Amino acid sequence: MTDTLTTTPANTPLALNKKASITDIALRYGLILVLFVLVAVSQTLYPRFLDPQNIKNILSQNAPLGIVAVGMTLVMITRGFDLSVGASYAAGATVFASLAVGGWSLWAAGAVTLLIGLAAGLINGTIITRVNVNPFVATLGTTSAFSGLALLYSNSSPFVVSDKAFTTIGRGALLGVPISIWILGAVLIVGEFVLRRTVYGRSLYAIGGNDEASRLAGLPTAMLRTSTYVICGVCAALGGMIIASRLSIGQADIGASMALDSIAVVVIGGTSLMGGEGAVWRSAIGLLIVAVLTNLLDSLAVDSNYQLVIKGTIVVAAVALDSFARSRR
Repeated sequence: MTDTLTTTPANTPLALNKKASITDIALRYGLILVLFVLVAVSQTLYPRFLDPQNIKNILSQNAPLGIVAVGMTLVMITRGFDLSVGASYAAGATVFASLAVGGWSLWAAGAVTLLIGLAAGLINGTIITRVNVNPFVATLGTTSAFSGLALLYSNSSPFVVSDKAFTTIGRGALLGVPISIWILGAVLIVGEFVLRRTVYGRSLYAIGGNDEASRLAGLPTAMLRTSTYVICGVCAALGGMIIASRLSIGQADIGASMALDSIAVVVIGGTSLMGGEGAVWRSAIGLLIVAVLTNLLDSLAVDSNYQLVIKGTIVVAAVALDSFARSRR
């Protein structure tokens, strides 16, 4: 009598499900592996990459982008876009610096700046949800309007701040860590908590998945979608405050690439362009990938034009990966 070994044929449902699960896990968490590989390559090609000071510089330099990306994540989860974040970012830097030059306390200047970001987001959200204008078209239009207002406000001239206290959030440190990194960390933690642990966050996913079904289920979809643009506007203004503080200058023509950069970070992180999927922690991974890649290319003195080509290719690859993942489901 012979013993037989029971095996699972490769084409059985069980085997196919196992393969699908492994592929899905790879698609969901592969970015973490990509980040580790990128860090390893960076350390090999640039031995000082993991130096604590270099890590601090990378994170502090990209803190404004990361903060804006958190707001953009919420917007994109609801199947939206906000191309005006660059203009809101520049307006925030301009207003914050101008008020400091005018003798305002930093707390008061900061509060006013954040309110301006809130107003910009509210305008975007209202146009999109109440007037039913496509988010791409609406925020493309408000980009021009907000930029024009900032230029008029500043008379197309920069505001240079000489007060050393103004540099606190941009160049100051707490417990040896730049304050801008503390702010970035706080925004990331709050954003992830809100999305994952609150009814509000779950409602955003529902709207992004199916707006009409969410409305019929009783969710105030217009108000919720508007709120994401408000949060995004505030995040953009906060990012503008940080960059103005770091440079001791506020001007209306900075942040020209902020919209595309923040969308790139969110898309690379895996938030779907079709809405209903995404996470702040994934955007944080996307930010680190972009930041590490930029630092590596800069350290290797790669021409900025080639850097644009590389980053653009990565964004296209990320979008293609998202389409592939959706087709599998």
